[in-house]
Amino acid sequence: MRISTDPADIDFAVVHGFLSRDAYWSRGVPEATLRKAIAHSLCFSALADDGAQLGFARVVTDRATFAYLCDVFVVEAARGGGVGKALIAAVMEHADLQGLRRFSLATADAHALYARHGFAPLADAARFMEIYRPRVYADT
Repeated sequence: MRISTDPADIDFAVVHGFLSRDAYWSRGVPEATLRKAIAHSLCFSALADDGAQLGFARVVTDRATFAYLCDVFVVEAARGGGVGKALIAAVMEHADLQGLRRFSLATADAHALYARHGFAPLADAARFMEIYRPRVYADT
């Protein structure tokens, strides 16, 4: 297995298939929306020796002050083999993601994985605000 940040290594069909059908956070995401998001993000692909997409992570960042980790997944057939751990380790070690003031994410079920890399609940949640549209893809 290897981790790549080369956009040419992304198997878009696998990534879109997972994110649009299997991920609770992005179900129904349109292909054009995901293509635009990927084009404007730092993406990480976990790849099998034959090049098959095993996992994916996307970081929205200015590469200087902040980053937001999102769209992290491992395909079902590759779960339990350390792919997720390797993927997050590669994200955390990337040169463009060092020295940031804030690095955030949202998760419903992988708190332990991220805690190993220093992520913790918001230090002052009262400072954060959001516009949240959970059905945005269903309404398009």
